Amino acid sequence: MNALTPQIIAEVTNGEYVGKEADRDVPVAGAVRDNRDVKPGNLFVCIRGARADGHSFADDAFEKGAACCLAEQAISEAKGPYVIVGSTLEAIKSLGKYYRSLFEIPVIGITGSVGKTTAKELIAAVLGAKLRVLKTEMNMNNELGVPLTLMELNEWHEAAVIEMGISDFGEMSELAKMVRPTIFVMTNIGYSHIKELGDLNGVLRAKTEALAYMEPDGIAILNGDDNLLRDFDPGMRKITYGLGEHNEIRAENICTEGIEAVEADLVSRTGMFHVKIPAYGTHLASLAPAAAVVGRMLGLTDDEIGRGFLLYTPVEGRSNVTASAGLTLIDDCYNANPGSLKAALKSLSELPGRRVAILGDMLNLGEYSGQMHHDVGKFAADCGIDILICQGEQARFIYDGYTHEGGDLAYYYPLMEELLTKIPAYIKKGDAVLVKASHDMHFEKLLPVISGLGDHHAEDHKKTS
Repeated sequence: MNALTPQIIAEVTNGEYVGKEADRDVPVAGAVRDNRDVKPGNLFVCIRGARADGHSFADDAFEKGAACCLAEQAISEAKGPYVIVGSTLEAIKSLGKYYRSLFEIPVIGITGSVGKTTAKELIAAVLGAKLRVLKTEMNMNNELGVPLTLMELNEWHEAAVIEMGISDFGEMSELAKMVRPTIFVMTNIGYSHIKELGDLNGVLRAKTEALAYMEPDGIAILNGDDNLLRDFDPGMRKITYGLGEHNEIRAENICTEGIEAVEADLVSRTGMFHVKIPAYGTHLASLAPAAAVVGRMLGLTDDEIGRGFLLYTPVEGRSNVTASAGLTLIDDCYNANPGSLKAALKSLSELPGRRVAILGDMLNLGEYSGQMHHDVGKFAADCGIDILICQGEQARFIYDGYTHEGGDLAYYYPLMEELLTKIPAYIKKGDAVLVKASHDMHFEKLLPVISGLGDHHAEDHKKTS
């Protein structure tokens, strides 16, 4: 399927073609913004970033086989054809919208304040038991990542699972114009980006902008345990999922196998079936019904859905668990908000050994920030977290909430540098350690230090056994 050429790209983007006449009809397949990711036949999108200008890497992209470049300026002595546009970001969005329109396959759009990446991975795993699926990779869920993902579609894909992340009003509309979901999944309405969106009703309003870009026969799959979503009328068929009995499909009899797996019964009016997800975190069970609904909508049997769950693997930085004879380390430091942090603490509380939570700031909470951090601290104490270690300006409120609620062992450090030196004094053999904060807190710096402690404890175990 050679749906794109430099000539078509110029027409779709209202751009100016520059290059040899013979190159106007060269096939273009896929698009990338990083010259290191270029594969033969790709469109290379020149993006001006804070640290680098993509135009500087156009020649390298051509050398690696790029069929065409999308640029905002002339490329000196270009080694291939390119199209000049006013904004490469707006142009790639136009291309994403056009390219998506060429495919008549189920497209599942996923959003929510907490759990959208996990839901995306679960749904893609379930569908992958029977169908050839395109899914959003890494953090490609914004106005640049979504069109780049859509342009990976090809004739053999039978479904697409697209994550849609926003931080302000209007952004979801921009994404939905491109994605045009046939099924829309919402995980919950929480306090992420509350600074920009004002309140929970604002979050609901912003995220449901996507519904205006769906066909009347579309399906909205909403978390019925969320008060706002339970009562929300999407103007189309609505299916609720979750843990509560009022949901059309729910998870019951949830149990965990330590860090190895989560099991549950999925119950609906058509019956019950058992599923096992080979990963850590009880939050997986609350999202499993949504994945099962999507699977059923696309024709999978319950047996196929069950096999699909067994294909699930977590994304790096999101509840990734490593275990040794020394300790259990839960790397969940990709991002954090009140909902995801409480879910992570609840899962930690169910593990054996001392439960250690190393927590940092949750960003973009605006005027709610102090109270939300304080509430997380109280929740940590109520969960029975044995040791709390906090770092960051707002994390001081987590510390305050924990100690106010009766938590005994708590430590606070304003600076990462000091925390890095103190960590070895707090971690002992057999501990279960959660590391979680907003991405910009860079808590990934702690991981090698903690992993090293685990290796040390493991060596001690060998010497004494």
